Amino acid sequence: MSDTLQTKGKLYLVPAPLDFGCATQSPITDVLPELTLRTAARLQHWVCENAKSTRAYLKRVGEHFPLAAPIQQQHLQELPREAHKKGDHGGKDGAVFDAKALLAPALAGHDMGLVSEAGMPAVADPGSSIVRAAHDAGITVIPLVGPVSLLMTLAASGLNGQNFAFVGYLPQDAAQRVQRIKELEQLALRHNQAQLFIETPYRNPALWQALLAAVQPNTRLVMASGLTLESARIQSRSAKDWKKLGAEPDNRTPVVFALGQ
Repeated sequence: MSDTLQTKGKLYLVPAPLDFGCATQSPITDVLPELTLRTAARLQHWVCENAKSTRAYLKRVGEHFPLAAPIQQQHLQELPREAHKKGDHGGKDGAVFDAKALLAPALAGHDMGLVSEAGMPAVADPGSSIVRAAHDAGITVIPLVGPVSLLMTLAASGLNGQNFAFVGYLPQDAAQRVQRIKELEQLALRHNQAQLFIETPYRNPALWQALLAAVQPNTRLVMASGLTLESARIQSRSAKDWKKLGAEPDNRTPVVFALGQ
């Protein structure tokens, strides 16, 4: 390894608790291991989804492990808003920006953290552009241990954990949403591939009703919310059984949805 590479800092992918947006919070030491918390405490340079939520996160970390610098002196850079809305993985309509510019501290020798509002950054959240740019710049990328809502939902769903896909958000237009649901159901039934997706919380009930109306009676539907909280709710039933139950997801809490057989 050259001296130039040795002088670069590392990029740590720092998971955050899944309780963002929830009415209650779990003790941070219950959901994140000590090494993750200690690593977060020693970092002073961050690329983040939202600076305000990152400060709140660091405050929670600092209650257990001393921060390397006061929160007001932490160097926080937010990802461009376009990366939140259109995704930052490239492709059609993806956000285009100079991700390498946000890695200037690492190029100058400082370790950095990448953090989202909840869960693992760059998984169902923006940040992949930063990770790609780090690899391209010869910066070591280190993912830390923490909760990932998609995998926790899949593990608790009873769906096929050896063949699955996360498809992000479904269309907002009602007709297009129904068409997409039917496409995903066909993939699930034809290939026994579990399909996972998410929605903005206030649209949860509309998506749920569309699912119940569009899928076949024996197709299994899953919804998981409040993961890592005492109020966690993970339920997996056939569409016909869900209709008998008459339950709906909360319109204020993030939910992971899944369908399959």
